[in-house]
Amino acid sequence: MSRIITLETTGSTNTYLKNLIAQSPAPLPDITIVSARTQTAGRGQRGNSWESEPGKNLTLSALLYPAMLDVSAQFAVSEAVAVAVADTLQQYLPANKVQVKWPNDIYVDNRKICGILIENSLSGRCIERSIAGIGINANQTIFRSDAPNPVSLAQLTGTQFSLDSILSSLIAALERFHSLLLSRDPGLHSRYMSLLWRGSGFHPYLDPATARRFSARIISVEPSGHIILEDTNGSRLSFAFKEVVAIL
Repeated sequence: MSRIITLETTGSTNTYLKNLIAQSPAPLPDITIVSARTQTAGRGQRGNSWESEPGKNLTLSALLYPAMLDVSAQFAVSEAVAVAVADTLQQYLPANKVQVKWPNDIYVDNRKICGILIENSLSGRCIERSIAGIGINANQTIFRSDAPNPVSLAQLTGTQFSLDSILSSLIAALERFHSLLLSRDPGLHSRYMSLLWRGSGFHPYLDPATARRFSARIISVEPSGHIILEDTNGSRLSFAFKEVVAIL
């Protein structure tokens, strides 16, 4: 059973949860959730800030224990969280519209509805615990940052949603897919692959290191998190996070 801590305001739920772990005399339960109505210093991938209008969106962090998962297979944590969020949003949107953009953004068509930030703590070569920061755009209808393609549930449906209801659905999904992670169930990876944005066909990419633009299709995503692409010449290319950009 998850433990839920609800805050009115905090800088970053990830930071709050890390401080709570450091101050606790005993390990916190698996899964511990810290949710904030207002997050003033939320972080996204690549060190970006996460825009969230106070009281409008779901901003939370979840503490997971991946049962000492080897670091070489660390991407399974990201898969579990991304699939849980996607499954949650499919309760409110057409299921075929909700997809996972590698590595773990959640997209509806070509627009980003959720960002996920995973921070792992290691013990030797194993992951001792993970903190998953999750931001779901729910009821915000105007985005003022320079983010290129945000969208919310309210914009897509014209409806305002109960954040508590979304949170309850998300926690149930996290518990379900965390169980698959703990059992090392290969169905978790299969589900992730089935949800991939641009998972079929050739699409445009950019290699920032060389400024090369090319067209490629997704072949696989490795346990390490590397994406394997095949270009139109039949060459297979492996990229880590931040090493390749999908062109919108």
